Amino acid sequence: MKNWKTFEKELLKNPKVRKEYERLQPEYAVISAMIQARIKKGLTQKELANKMGTKQSVISRLESGTGNPSVAFLKKFASALDSNLQIKFT
Repeated sequence: MKNWKTFEKELLKNPKVRKEYERLQPEYAVISAMIQARIKKGLTQKELANKMGTKQSVISRLESGTGNPSVAFLKKFASALDSNLQIKFT
């Protein structure tokens, strides 16, 4: 059985897959940062949702990539984690 990194490397050899992967990279970066921040604070999705005054299903949708958070939501997310929101262009 292949591990994810090996499988990913093989997939990215295909130019069409690579182009789509690169197009979606910013979304994946936001999702990954959100999940890592929540886990670092030791919170479940439900606990975070309660702190934000929303539902666990909202957090789940965002973490699965089917939601599109606004800047206001991200600020609320950061506040619930006692963190600061930083957006950078490089």
